[in-house]
Amino acid sequence: MQEQAIRSSEELIKLEDKHGAHNYHPMPVVIARGEGVHVWDVEGKQYYDFLSAYSALNQGHCHPHILRAMHDQAQKLTLTSRAFYNDILGPFEEFATSLFGYDRILPANSGVEGGETAVKLCRKWAYTVKGIPPNQAKIIFVTGNFWGRTLGAISSSTDPSSTTDFGPFMPGYMIIPYNDLDALAEALEDPYVAGFMVEPIQGEAGVVVPDDDYLPTAYKMCREKNVLFIADEVQTGIARTGKLVCCDHYGFKPDILVLGKALSGGFYPVSAALARDEIMLTIKPGEHGSTFGGNPLACAVAKAALEVVRDENLADNAEKMGIIFRERMQKNLVEKHDLVSLVRGKGLLNAIVINDHEDSPTAWNLCLKMAENGLLAKPTHGNIIRFAPPLIMTEDQLHECCAIIEKSVDEFV
Repeated sequence: MQEQAIRSSEELIKLEDKHGAHNYHPMPVVIARGEGVHVWDVEGKQYYDFLSAYSALNQGHCHPHILRAMHDQAQKLTLTSRAFYNDILGPFEEFATSLFGYDRILPANSGVEGGETAVKLCRKWAYTVKGIPPNQAKIIFVTGNFWGRTLGAISSSTDPSSTTDFGPFMPGYMIIPYNDLDALAEALEDPYVAGFMVEPIQGEAGVVVPDDDYLPTAYKMCREKNVLFIADEVQTGIARTGKLVCCDHYGFKPDILVLGKALSGGFYPVSAALARDEIMLTIKPGEHGSTFGGNPLACAVAKAALEVVRDENLADNAEKMGIIFRERMQKNLVEKHDLVSLVRGKGLLNAIVINDHEDSPTAWNLCLKMAENGLLAKPTHGNIIRFAPPLIMTEDQLHECCAIIEKSVDEFV
């Protein structure tokens, strides 16, 4: 077989532009290889990956333990559908429920499927356990939320780029301001409210961290009103914020926990919803599922990915590295440059806010400068740059990355 000629970055970008849907606006870097905290483009230039595929690569690129698990399982059995049992699903479910402290898990594929599963579980529980009249259940969401782009997900969105020209939308959703306990208290007075779904830290909105008392108080308020607290930890979970899941920082366990992204370490689409028996067992055979959900390959990969998080103490490393990062960005960027007005985050989920309006190209151009200097990041919401490197990053590597960011800002201003 004749080996395909290597194409340049420019050629490959033009190829996507010509033949692919224009539903993304990527940075003009064509990645061909990844290992650990680094990626290389088609021309062989090395970069630090400071986005980690939106936190799907917490374990780093091509982690050998996960790779071995995928390779070994792929040679034996990849898919059965749930029409039959397989020998990998049960052990994975036992491992995951033990690790996260839940009775049961419902595995799916993409993060948004995990969110959809949580919504369906909440509604089913509302009718069969709480006693809400049929088709009257409501779920509370907050402004700035993002959990995907299905019609179910965008029905809760307040971002016009997600909703414009895609209606009509899902009924039964209430949207209140984020980080506003008074608004939540008012919404919870509605007896038909079944759940409150929230990201502990809003990722796509720009790494927006709520007040310290917001999440634990919201959880307590939900419990008092017999409303399920649903934590969307697709981006904040799996050690990203310095704990196994972000809610662990606040000392409570959500009624429904939604996971995805790093659940597979970037090898395979895997997501899940976890809950106690009272909630999970409301779903009966034939009422929910997918052909690929819980397939043997996904389960083998996910178990290995979680073993890496546990065995390499990635949560502790994220906590330590995050403190170093924010302190250095505060000292060397926020306090020295008018361009950067704020650094915020938790663990290794952080962002800097560019002192410019959302429609300005400043953050985009600064990311181009950082790419030129060997570090990849991308703006969100125009004037915010999210920084989320793999959690395996060492302190020396982190300081090298900080130096690249500082150098780029110095050169930009």
